[in-house]
Amino acid sequence: MARKCALTGRGVMTGNNVSHAHNKTRRRYLPNLQDISLMSDALGHPVSMRICASTIRSIEHNGGLDAYLLGTSNLKLTEEAQRLKRRVRRALAKAAKAA
Repeated sequence: MARKCALTGRGVMTGNNVSHAHNKTRRRYLPNLQDISLMSDALGHPVSMRICASTIRSIEHNGGLDAYLLGTSNLKLTEEAQRLKRRVRRALAKAAKAA
């Protein structure tokens, strides 16, 4: 499984461990990924994905998964998130047409 956020694409970063003697050795900074199921109001069922903790906070700040996806530019979303965004848009359009 890739160490990458399913919505934002945030992944592994690299850097240095620096000792007291100022010796540098390479290291990896892993994102804080969490397996989570988020409820989509438009789709009517939970969506399971592996996203980082900062993205979870952003989703909560924006008022849920649907609002986060619709308010975020496609340039900042992964392909999987863009597909989910299209599904949410279609479901909202269908609900608006029925009402």
